Amino acid sequence: MKRLENKWSDVDTVFLNSLLPAEEDHNYVLKVNREAELPQIDVSPLQGKLLHLLAKIRGAKRILEIGTLGGYSTIWLAKALPAAGKLYTLEANPYFAEVARSNIATAGLENKAEVVVGNAIDTLPELYNELKNVFDFIFLDADKQSYPDYLKWATKLAAPGAVIVADNVVREGEVANVQSTDERVQGVQQFLKLLSEEPRIEATAVQTVGSKGYDGFILGYVK
Repeated sequence: MKRLENKWSDVDTVFLNSLLPAEEDHNYVLKVNREAELPQIDVSPLQGKLLHLLAKIRGAKRILEIGTLGGYSTIWLAKALPAAGKLYTLEANPYFAEVARSNIATAGLENKAEVVVGNAIDTLPELYNELKNVFDFIFLDADKQSYPDYLKWATKLAAPGAVIVADNVVREGEVANVQSTDERVQGVQQFLKLLSEEPRIEATAVQTVGSKGYDGFILGYVK
Protein backbone atom coordinates (compact mmCIF):
# COMPACT_ATOMS: atom_id res chain seq x y z
CA MET A 1 0.00 0.00 0.00
CA LYS A 2 2.86 2.36 0.83
CA ARG A 3 4.31 1.84 -2.63
CA LEU A 4 0.99 2.76 -4.18
CA GLU A 5 0.71 5.89 -2.04
CA ASN A 6 4.19 6.96 -3.16
CA LYS A 7 3.18 6.45 -6.78
CA TRP A 8 0.00 8.48 -6.27
CA SER A 9 2.08 11.35 -4.84
CA ASP A 10 4.56 11.11 -7.72
CA VAL A 11 1.73 11.38 -10.24
CA ASP A 12 0.30 14.35 -8.34
CA THR A 13 3.70 16.04 -8.64
CA VAL A 14 3.71 15.50 -12.42
CA PHE A 15 0.26 17.05 -12.72
CA LEU A 16 1.20 19.93 -10.41
CA ASN A 17 4.32 20.74 -12.41
CA SER A 18 2.38 20.56 -15.68
CA LEU A 19 -0.87 22.27 -14.73
CA LEU A 20 -0.27 24.54 -11.73
CA PRO A 21 2.43 27.21 -12.02
CA ALA A 22 4.01 27.98 -8.64
CA GLU A 23 2.38 31.41 -8.49
CA GLU A 24 -1.06 29.82 -8.78
CA ASP A 25 -0.88 27.02 -6.21
CA HIS A 26 -1.30 29.26 -3.11
CA ASN A 27 1.27 27.20 -1.23
CA TYR A 28 1.97 30.17 1.02
CA VAL A 29 -1.45 29.51 2.60
CA LEU A 30 -0.55 25.89 3.36
CA LYS A 31 2.74 27.11 4.87
CA VAL A 32 0.93 29.58 7.12
CA ASN A 33 -1.54 26.89 8.16
CA ARG A 34 1.30 24.52 9.10
CA GLU A 35 3.06 27.22 11.11
CA ALA A 36 -0.22 28.02 12.86
CA GLU A 37 -0.44 24.29 13.77
CA LEU A 38 -3.78 23.79 12.05
CA PRO A 39 -4.77 20.20 11.19
CA GLN A 40 -3.19 19.23 7.85
CA ILE A 41 -6.50 18.41 6.18
CA ASP A 42 -6.70 21.10 3.51
CA VAL A 43 -7.74 20.00 0.05
CA SER A 44 -4.77 19.27 -2.21
CA PRO A 45 -3.67 21.95 -4.73
CA LEU A 46 -5.13 19.90 -7.59
CA GLN A 47 -8.42 19.54 -5.72
CA GLY A 48 -8.39 23.27 -5.02
CA LYS A 49 -7.99 23.98 -8.72
CA LEU A 50 -10.84 21.54 -9.45
CA LEU A 51 -13.15 23.48 -7.11
CA HIS A 52 -12.02 26.71 -8.77
CA LEU A 53 -12.79 25.37 -12.25
CA LEU A 54 -16.16 23.90 -11.23
CA ALA A 55 -17.21 27.26 -9.77
CA LYS A 56 -16.04 29.02 -12.95
CA ILE A 57 -17.82 26.54 -15.20
CA ARG A 58 -21.01 27.08 -13.20
CA GLY A 59 -20.52 30.85 -13.44
CA ALA A 60 -20.99 31.07 -9.68
CA LYS A 61 -21.79 34.48 -8.20
CA ARG A 62 -22.71 33.36 -4.67
CA ILE A 63 -20.73 30.57 -3.00
CA LEU A 64 -21.31 28.88 0.36
CA GLU A 65 -18.55 26.88 2.02
CA ILE A 66 -19.14 24.88 5.20
CA GLY A 67 -15.79 24.27 6.88
CA THR A 68 -13.11 26.96 6.45
CA LEU A 69 -10.05 25.69 8.35
CA GLY A 70 -7.27 28.11 7.24
CA GLY A 71 -9.04 29.32 4.11
CA TYR A 72 -7.09 27.40 1.46
CA SER A 73 -10.14 26.09 -0.42
CA THR A 74 -11.89 29.39 0.33
CA ILE A 75 -9.24 31.27 -1.63
CA TRP A 76 -9.44 28.88 -4.58
CA LEU A 77 -13.22 29.31 -4.70
CA ALA A 78 -13.24 33.09 -4.16
CA LYS A 79 -10.79 33.57 -7.03
CA ALA A 80 -13.40 32.02 -9.34
CA LEU A 81 -15.96 34.72 -8.52
CA PRO A 82 -16.71 37.71 -10.74
CA ALA A 83 -16.07 41.23 -9.44
CA ALA A 84 -19.44 41.48 -7.71
CA GLY A 85 -19.41 37.89 -6.42
CA LYS A 86 -19.52 36.89 -2.76
CA LEU A 87 -18.48 33.83 -0.76
CA TYR A 88 -19.61 32.96 2.76
CA THR A 89 -17.53 30.39 4.61
CA LEU A 90 -18.65 28.93 7.95
CA GLU A 91 -16.11 27.97 10.63
CA ALA A 92 -16.81 26.74 14.16
CA ASN A 93 -13.30 27.28 15.53
CA PRO A 94 -12.51 30.97 16.25
CA TYR A 95 -8.74 30.40 15.97
CA PHE A 96 -9.07 28.70 12.57
CA ALA A 97 -11.31 31.58 11.47
CA GLU A 98 -8.67 34.12 12.56
CA VAL A 99 -5.98 32.34 10.51
CA ALA A 100 -8.34 32.10 7.54
CA ARG A 101 -9.19 35.81 7.66
CA SER A 102 -5.49 36.66 7.63
CA ASN A 103 -4.87 34.36 4.65
CA ILE A 104 -7.86 35.77 2.79
CA ALA A 105 -6.60 39.32 3.38
CA THR A 106 -3.12 38.36 2.14
CA ALA A 107 -4.78 37.06 -1.03
CA GLY A 108 -6.59 40.39 -1.43
CA LEU A 109 -10.01 38.74 -1.19
CA GLU A 110 -11.40 40.21 2.03
CA ASN A 111 -14.14 42.00 0.07
CA LYS A 112 -15.23 38.81 -1.65
CA ALA A 113 -14.96 36.20 1.14
CA GLU A 114 -16.65 36.54 4.53
CA VAL A 115 -15.80 34.16 7.38
CA VAL A 116 -18.82 33.44 9.60
CA VAL A 117 -17.78 32.13 13.03
CA GLY A 118 -19.93 29.66 14.95
CA ASN A 119 -21.32 26.15 14.67
CA ALA A 120 -22.77 25.82 11.18
CA ILE A 121 -25.93 24.26 12.57
CA ASP A 122 -26.52 27.59 14.34
CA THR A 123 -25.32 29.97 11.62
CA LEU A 124 -27.03 28.26 8.67
CA PRO A 125 -30.57 29.26 9.79
CA GLU A 126 -29.39 32.87 10.14
CA LEU A 127 -27.88 32.73 6.65
CA TYR A 128 -31.12 31.24 5.31
CA ASN A 129 -33.19 34.08 6.77
CA GLU A 130 -30.97 36.56 4.95
CA LEU A 131 -29.96 34.76 1.75
CA LYS A 132 -32.35 31.94 0.91
CA ASN A 133 -32.14 30.39 -2.55
CA VAL A 134 -29.20 32.51 -3.75
CA PHE A 135 -26.21 30.17 -3.64
CA ASP A 136 -25.19 28.67 -6.98
CA PHE A 137 -22.18 26.74 -5.60
CA ILE A 138 -21.99 24.98 -2.22
CA PHE A 139 -18.94 23.16 -0.86
CA LEU A 140 -19.32 20.85 2.16
CA ASP A 141 -16.04 20.12 3.93
CA ALA A 142 -16.70 20.09 7.67
CA ASP A 143 -17.55 17.46 10.30
CA LYS A 144 -18.93 14.42 8.52
CA GLN A 145 -21.33 13.61 11.35
CA SER A 146 -23.33 16.69 10.39
CA TYR A 147 -23.38 16.11 6.63
CA PRO A 148 -27.06 15.02 6.72
CA ASP A 149 -28.01 18.33 8.37
CA TYR A 150 -25.78 20.28 6.01
CA LEU A 151 -27.48 18.66 3.04
CA LYS A 152 -30.90 19.74 4.30
CA TRP A 153 -29.73 23.34 4.62
CA ALA A 154 -27.85 23.24 1.32
CA THR A 155 -31.05 22.19 -0.41
CA LYS A 156 -32.88 25.15 1.13
CA LEU A 157 -30.13 27.64 0.36
CA ALA A 158 -29.35 26.51 -3.19
CA ALA A 159 -30.66 28.30 -6.25
CA PRO A 160 -31.94 26.21 -9.17
CA GLY A 161 -28.95 25.02 -11.17
CA ALA A 162 -26.62 25.13 -8.18
CA VAL A 163 -23.66 22.78 -7.87
CA ILE A 164 -23.04 20.99 -4.56
CA VAL A 165 -19.70 19.32 -3.77
CA ALA A 166 -19.32 17.20 -0.63
CA ASP A 167 -15.73 16.23 0.18
CA ASN A 168 -14.18 13.28 2.04
CA VAL A 169 -17.01 10.81 1.49
CA VAL A 170 -15.01 7.63 0.80
CA ARG A 171 -13.35 7.44 4.23
CA GLU A 172 -10.63 5.14 2.83
CA GLY A 173 -13.36 2.74 1.69
CA GLU A 174 -15.15 2.57 5.05
CA VAL A 175 -18.27 4.12 3.53
CA ALA A 176 -19.01 0.58 2.24
CA ASN A 177 -18.81 -0.89 5.76
CA VAL A 178 -22.39 -1.08 7.02
CA GLN A 179 -21.09 -2.27 10.40
CA SER A 180 -18.90 0.79 10.94
CA THR A 181 -19.18 2.41 14.38
CA ASP A 182 -17.28 5.52 13.24
CA GLU A 183 -19.63 8.50 13.52
CA ARG A 184 -17.97 10.18 10.53
CA VAL A 185 -18.63 7.14 8.35
CA GLN A 186 -22.18 6.87 9.64
CA GLY A 187 -22.71 10.56 8.86
CA VAL A 188 -21.63 10.05 5.25
CA GLN A 189 -23.81 6.95 4.94
CA GLN A 190 -26.86 8.86 6.19
CA PHE A 191 -25.97 11.74 3.88
CA LEU A 192 -25.98 9.34 0.93
CA LYS A 193 -29.34 7.92 1.97
CA LEU A 194 -30.87 11.39 2.17
CA LEU A 195 -29.30 12.36 -1.15
CA SER A 196 -30.80 9.29 -2.84
CA GLU A 197 -34.24 10.37 -1.58
CA GLU A 198 -33.90 14.04 -2.58
CA PRO A 199 -35.79 14.59 -5.87
CA ARG A 200 -34.27 18.04 -6.44
CA ILE A 201 -30.68 16.83 -6.70
CA GLU A 202 -28.94 14.73 -9.35
CA ALA A 203 -25.63 13.40 -8.06
CA THR A 204 -22.66 11.17 -8.70
CA ALA A 205 -19.52 10.19 -6.78
CA VAL A 206 -15.85 10.26 -7.76
CA GLN A 207 -13.21 8.22 -5.93
CA THR A 208 -9.76 9.83 -5.85
CA VAL A 209 -6.17 8.90 -5.06
CA GLY A 210 -3.22 11.24 -4.72
CA SER A 211 -1.00 13.02 -2.21
CA LYS A 212 -3.95 13.06 0.22
CA GLY A 213 -4.40 9.28 0.00
CA TYR A 214 -7.59 7.44 -0.96
CA ASP A 215 -10.79 9.45 -0.76
CA GLY A 216 -13.43 11.00 -2.98
CA PHE A 217 -16.30 13.47 -3.30
CA ILE A 218 -19.95 13.77 -4.23
CA LEU A 219 -20.91 16.09 -7.07
CA GLY A 220 -24.54 17.20 -7.20
CA TYR A 221 -26.72 19.41 -9.41
CA VAL A 222 -29.82 21.12 -8.03
CA LYS A 223 -32.72 20.96 -10.50
